[in-house]
Amino acid sequence: MKKALLLGGLTVLSFSLKAQTDTTTQKLDEIIIQENRIQIPFSKQSRNITLIDRPQLETTPARSLQEILSFVPGVDVRQRGVSGVQADIGIRGGSFEQTLMLLNGIKLTDPQTGHHMMNIPVPLVNIDRVEVLKGPASRIFGQNAFAGAVNVITQLSEVRNLRVQGYAGDFGMKGINFAGSLPVGNYRQNLAISYDDSDGYQYNSDYQISNIFYEGGVQLNEKNSLRGMLAYTDRTFGANGFYTSAFPDQWESIQTALGSLSHTFQGDRFYFNTRAYWRRNEDEYRLRRNEPAFYQNNHTSDVLALEGNGSYESKLGITGFGIEARKEQIESNNLGAHDRTLYGLFLEQLINFGSKVDLRAGLYSNYYSEYGWKHFPGAELGFQASKSLRLYSGIGSSFRIPTYTDLYYKGPTNIGNPDLQPEQARSFEIGGKWAKSNWRAELVYFNRFSESLIEWVRTSSSEPWQPQNLNEVTFNGIEASLAYRINPSGMNIQLKEVLLSYNYIDAEFSSQPGLESRYALTALKNQVIGGFLVGVGKKLEWNTKMRYVERISWDPYFLLDMRVDYNRMGKLGFFAEASNITNEDYIEAGTVQMPGRWFRAGFMLNLE
Repeated sequence: MKKALLLGGLTVLSFSLKAQTDTTTQKLDEIIIQENRIQIPFSKQSRNITLIDRPQLETTPARSLQEILSFVPGVDVRQRGVSGVQADIGIRGGSFEQTLMLLNGIKLTDPQTGHHMMNIPVPLVNIDRVEVLKGPASRIFGQNAFAGAVNVITQLSEVRNLRVQGYAGDFGMKGINFAGSLPVGNYRQNLAISYDDSDGYQYNSDYQISNIFYEGGVQLNEKNSLRGMLAYTDRTFGANGFYTSAFPDQWESIQTALGSLSHTFQGDRFYFNTRAYWRRNEDEYRLRRNEPAFYQNNHTSDVLALEGNGSYESKLGITGFGIEARKEQIESNNLGAHDRTLYGLFLEQLINFGSKVDLRAGLYSNYYSEYGWKHFPGAELGFQASKSLRLYSGIGSSFRIPTYTDLYYKGPTNIGNPDLQPEQARSFEIGGKWAKSNWRAELVYFNRFSESLIEWVRTSSSEPWQPQNLNEVTFNGIEASLAYRINPSGMNIQLKEVLLSYNYIDAEFSSQPGLESRYALTALKNQVIGGFLVGVGKKLEWNTKMRYVERISWDPYFLLDMRVDYNRMGKLGFFAEASNITNEDYIEAGTVQMPGRWFRAGFMLNLE
């Protein structure tokens, strides 16, 4: 309670700083949310969406996207270590398997396991923005968008530029990042490279992470354009306690490659995008780091996909449509050799009833080679009550098929279940958004009823974990958020941003007696997030972030992080960061003890 009061007190204190309120606000409302078919500005969305733009990416005290997402309301980040070595992302009480990650609309799901969902082969310095869609997103993005989706967006620049960032810190931590744009005539191209490593903050927690990302695009004429992307990430790390506390010498090495090519036709009323992409993930896991013969897993998974997405504007509104074909396969010494095929059809309609009411409804039908046809209907209703206030409500269904780890894994502490059936859910939400001048607020209530929930259980501590279709779970939650934000004015002291949010989730479980649950009883219950960004003079920025997190059966914890930037927008800037300033003793995932207070500092070079 004292820590919660401290959070509130710091937030109130931040309001006491005098700030100029007539500065132009950032144009977040005009940003088009990237949903592959019907594209709607952020301000007209009838859903609960959080947008993280470049200034927030640059000023948050974090070394990875995973750490940045931990400050998003309703998002539960379970890190195993620091700097995004490995993290699970849950939304609205959902598990890490129930969130869909995307890169520029490309699905990054891995048929092996959701633990690889955040192996995003893009250096943080090259990300333009991140869109977090909370609630069922199967109708928009397809299967596995069970509780929400996170879409990472990059942009091709029309001007030459080079950004270099380097840093070092506690635990022997160091890193270097390069991101450059080199347009040639009508051809736009970006290249980003990064390398991070650390000796580790505890025994067997060292890591090395490398990323390389290239994208290029050309505008063929007024209506046609091409865009391609190649990316690769290599993550090697000591995995002390990552999957079981019985073996502290666990080790893992993961390589992920991604390639895509797309064509876009943009007419006056007709839009159509075709896309092909391939993703490969190679995973080597050892139970004893220096004894691979004791127990070793080698998995190679491939995903090949073709998509076509379009929209047409008529007197009836905007019609969105799409088709996809997807092939998933795996070769593994543990899981065996398997493959499956998925086909999907999208259809949706946006209708405006006058200037105040709009309805968006649609259906996603999916065929699985293992489970046959499944259908996901959904709809959102929006009412623009005034220029500042928008009310909305939505319903939808979602679906997740088991991963190959769920089905076939064989290990000393975990055993798969080949008889698993897909899990499904029905969701409802109602909320309101208010935006005026430099202020923004949102309040939303949501309900999700899950059936055939896949949960890892065991009868006693001496037995291995095994997934079962046991639980029916009802999630009820409330999310409230308030934000104040203006552009820099160069004042001596200026309050640039204030953020405050509260999330409450109530989970009602129904399971068989005598079974111990592994993940269900660790769902998020209370979450308070606060922060403020203060500008001092023209070049100094001070960002403070606070989190209070309580899960159902775990002890709550409070974290305080800070970052100071000097001349961030200039040619040469410097920064310093501190995490867990309160030196909290806490765990986010499994039995992995997170570090106490730790620091890092570095430089930024911006050339055009």
